[in-house]
Amino acid sequence: GVHPVGGIEQSRPFRELGLELEKLEPARLGAFLAGEHPQTAAMVLSKLAPQVAANVLLTLTKPMRGEIIKRMVTMANVPDAAARIVENRLRASVLAETSTKDTSAGQARVASVLNELDKPLLEEVMQDLEAAGTPDLDGVRARLFAFDDLPLLTQKARVLLFDGLSTELVTLALRGTSAALAESVLSAIGARSRRMIEAELGQGSDGVPLADITAARKTIVTTTIRLSREGAFELPSTQDAA
Repeated sequence: GVHPVGGIEQSRPFRELGLELEKLEPARLGAFLAGEHPQTAAMVLSKLAPQVAANVLLTLTKPMRGEIIKRMVTMANVPDAAARIVENRLRASVLAETSTKDTSAGQARVASVLNELDKPLLEEVMQDLEAAGTPDLDGVRARLFAFDDLPLLTQKARVLLFDGLSTELVTLALRGTSAALAESVLSAIGARSRRMIEAELGQGSDGVPLADITAARKTIVTTTIRLSREGAFELPSTQDAA
């Protein structure tokens, strides 16, 4: 049979190639990319949905993962001509000549991938990247945000954030959190909503699916990142979290 990656018609736009690749098992795509130049792998991963890219990165060895993420950080938007070259699997070094030096797109892309990882794994990957001397790491760090970081937001930012979220969502997200984290959220919410949420939480969380709680927390994180991108407030740098 045809190798699934090599078998993709090369004339299709690169975006469609990304959609095809997303259907593969992460391990299979990881194995394919492990044999490619890290620059090629970085280009391919930057075309995938963040969750998919994160899963693929987890199948690679730590050194390989570091090399690829390092390149994703500094990659500007990829020119079409370069995308076609990669599609034809020619040398990826051609990219270096055509990409511009604006790396904010690369930083945002990497942050969106890293935001999919669990906190302990995220810390580990960030340490690896630091050890590998990844450029522009502060730019990535400034775009990272986890649910546990909510207390690090200013009170004003929290008020703004929770003003737009339903009490149901907030209640769900707060199930099983620490008292300190819950307080940092509840202190940013109006008295009436706060009483409702506390009453709900007081009844315990038995029978509430963990997947629902995780999804609610993710929604809050996504909203926080979106508001910060829109300039509503700054994200706390994860350096302050140490």
